[in-house]
Amino acid sequence: MRRLMYEARAQLASPVRNPRTATVIGRLLGLAFLLCFGTGLYSHFLQQPLPWMTFPTRPAGLYQVTQGTHIVAGIACFPLLLAKLYVVFPQLFRYPPVTSFADFLERASIALFVGASLVEITIGLLNTYQWYPFPFPFRQVHFALAFVIIGSLLVHIGVKLPLIAAHWRAAPADGPEERHPVDTNAEDTAAVALAVTKVSTDEGLSRTGGITGRVLSYIDGAPDLPARTSRRGFLTTVALAVTAVVGLTAGQTLAPLDAANVFGPRKKGVGPQGVPVNRTSAQAKVATAALSADWVLTLAVGGTERVFSRAELAALPQTDVDLPIACVEGWSQMAAWRGVRLRDLVDAAGGSPDSDLRLISLEQRGGFKQTEMGSEYVRDPLTLVALELNGETLDLEHGFPARMIAPGRPGVLQTKWLSRIEAIDA
Repeated sequence: MRRLMYEARAQLASPVRNPRTATVIGRLLGLAFLLCFGTGLYSHFLQQPLPWMTFPTRPAGLYQVTQGTHIVAGIACFPLLLAKLYVVFPQLFRYPPVTSFADFLERASIALFVGASLVEITIGLLNTYQWYPFPFPFRQVHFALAFVIIGSLLVHIGVKLPLIAAHWRAAPADGPEERHPVDTNAEDTAAVALAVTKVSTDEGLSRTGGITGRVLSYIDGAPDLPARTSRRGFLTTVALAVTAVVGLTAGQTLAPLDAANVFGPRKKGVGPQGVPVNRTSAQAKVATAALSADWVLTLAVGGTERVFSRAELAALPQTDVDLPIACVEGWSQMAAWRGVRLRDLVDAAGGSPDSDLRLISLEQRGGFKQTEMGSEYVRDPLTLVALELNGETLDLEHGFPARMIAPGRPGVLQTKWLSRIEAIDA
């Protein structure tokens, strides 16, 4: 078995499959996952804050940047993860598969990391298209898997730290080229060579010398190794793959790349009033209530309730702001909004802008039919109960008769089809 497994590894010989390449790809992959993890936590707690949390409202496009980074880094993980698996693939044929508890811990952590990572980035990509063919809730599983990935990654790094440190920097230009399998050591070399030379089957004797020579030359870095793929060519291919998948989707976030947005599920400027839409009025089943002549916005603040018709809201002092809609799927669109400052409306109803608010939509179902807004947003002069978008009356698909728009908030919290605003302690 040892001979067969090592022969399989020898057949996979390549200048690409060595600790230096594994380290280079691994640190890029680790950086991508750390970016995803940090920006993902920020997005999660914006939507489900802990009681003590407050969030910055400047820069106004902060969430546009953080969530765009989250999606771009997640997409980059696809070619990087596949490249890392290609480099370390021969390790599947190591014999014995486990040599110590630390070795078991490392192999178990990498198996968990790879499995969780593949699921995480796949369901994340499907979420950008709002397609959920899996039988579990996306948000909860996506959040939990993030911790599994980071935990298993830390264990893997801890076990492999000596190897990573040894190959973090490039070898000197005049140094020997590495041509051994990832993690091979002198003891493994000697054991395998001895096992190979002891093979004595009739069909194997004639092949033993060739196998032994190939194994030893493979490990010792002999120049006769067939260079199927050069290291430079491999890294160039990985770089081009990352550039392609990012460049062809990042235009949904980055305006300069909009023309190259081939695969992004949303495109800038496409949608009612030139702004894309995620949840439609038909999906929310709000058209009848939203278009009703007797619609009013109820404010329950300061211990009293006050109602405003749309005409009364339009008669109040209006403010113009430029703010993006930035959604968790990674797309964003800057737009011009006009409406009543929330803090002025709360003040007119006898409330305090230092109160946290609950925003209630006309829609009866959905995870964001009610959202909460911290006082930092209520006080901000850019936060509006918006009545117009891009110089026109708010379209039904964008939240007519009134919606919320605030700086630095995810699109799912920019509540459309407003019905009621109330102080959380009311």
